Amino acid sequence: MKRFVATARGRVQRVSYREHVYNETFERNISGYVMNLKNGEVEIVAEGSEKDLRDFINEINIIRRPIAVKSFTVRWEEATGEYADFEIIRGDIQEETFERMDYAGNVLHSMDMKLDQSLQLQRTMLDKQDQMLDKQDQMLDKQDQMLDKQDQMLDKQDQSLQIGRETKEEIVGLRSDTRKHLDDEFGEIRKELVSIKEALARAGIQV
Repeated sequence: MKRFVATARGRVQRVSYREHVYNETFERNISGYVMNLKNGEVEIVAEGSEKDLRDFINEINIIRRPIAVKSFTVRWEEATGEYADFEIIRGDIQEETFERMDYAGNVLHSMDMKLDQSLQLQRTMLDKQDQMLDKQDQMLDKQDQMLDKQDQMLDKQDQSLQIGRETKEEIVGLRSDTRKHLDDEFGEIRKELVSIKEALARAGIQV
């Protein structure tokens, strides 16, 4: 068993640092105490296995908003076994009240910062969504233009088909008129040939 006496300097009071130190002992077999000093530092006395104590130091010598340990000095000693568990040694009521108020203010400030970040992220997402909607509108406009061109092509195709039908009808009509005209002409020619043949026969000429 080992023991260390540590002094933490920096932003360690009125930021719930003692509670953080206390919480880090829960899963470790560590006894001792943590308390605020009058000069603004925090003292930690801890006893336990050397491995637990070194892991403990790594977790409490931190800079993690709102806590900022700028200096952490450790003095190693032999364990005395005088502590049954680990505790927070509190100061007078006024000091503890001010510390809790300061910590609450820090928490509110952190929440406000997170809210600002969340709102900024939300605005960024909305901007990206607007950009995506604009691109979608542009794509729809292009699609409408393509559909208009397709409609124009179909209209021209319909016109071509109509012209083709009308041309076919005219050709059919022309063929019919031509056949009738030729039939009439051939009929007249036959009649004239018959008349000529009869006239020659009457004249005694055999054809």
